[in-house]
Amino acid sequence: MKNFLLVFMGGGLGSISRYALTFVFPANKSQWPWATFVANLVACLILGFVVGLIADKVQNQHVYRAFWLTGFCGGFSTFSTFSAESLQTFQQGNALLSVSYMFLSFLTCVVFIAVGQWLGKLL
Repeated sequence: MKNFLLVFMGGGLGSISRYALTFVFPANKSQWPWATFVANLVACLILGFVVGLIADKVQNQHVYRAFWLTGFCGGFSTFSTFSAESLQTFQQGNALLSVSYMFLSFLTCVVFIAVGQWLGKLL
């Protein structure tokens, strides 16, 4: 039951934080979807950091995983919105932007997870 509460609290905080990004980066159908891009990069950085931080150092990893990884990062990042924006951009006739967005999102998210893990292991 404790893990469900941790996921709930982390997910709520992540979702509210994700929603706040839409005010910092308002949607513009003809431009790069910055809010989703930034949310996914930050979520990957946090996920990597927490994984690196708790690896072989923390006894009760499930607490951190429930709150930060499943909860916060799950609520903050958004693969479904990324996918919908990619398709919408493509359907609007901007194939180059769509493919660039997909490629850069994948590449930078993997890099941000690796950087996060490296930073987490430093501590």
